[in-house]
Amino acid sequence: MTMDLFAGIPVRDYTAATAWYERLLGAPPSFLPNDTEAVWELADHRYVFIEVRPEHAGHAMHTLFVGDFDARISQIAERGLEPAEHETYANGVRKATFRDPDGNEIGFGGAAA
Repeated sequence: MTMDLFAGIPVRDYTAATAWYERLLGAPPSFLPNDTEAVWELADHRYVFIEVRPEHAGHAMHTLFVGDFDARISQIAERGLEPAEHETYANGVRKATFRDPDGNEIGFGGAAA
């Protein structure tokens, strides 16, 4: 069975949000379905998208668990973004949380160091 995931993030300002997510994800959108949405393919059949929906902006919470946690966080820092929070859970799992201009939370998790 094939299943695609589209995780939506409501934003107020399309231009500002697109630029911010390009820095966070390290690439321009994979495709632009219309003039109020931008979509990034993170892995096969797994997408994150922004959509102009000002009345809902700032309420998204997504975490991406990655195998290259340290390298990924370092690469994001090189593009000018720093996490708002760093956490290490009792089992050693780590999480770095970024907040976009609207306050939406995008976290990256990684296995214990």
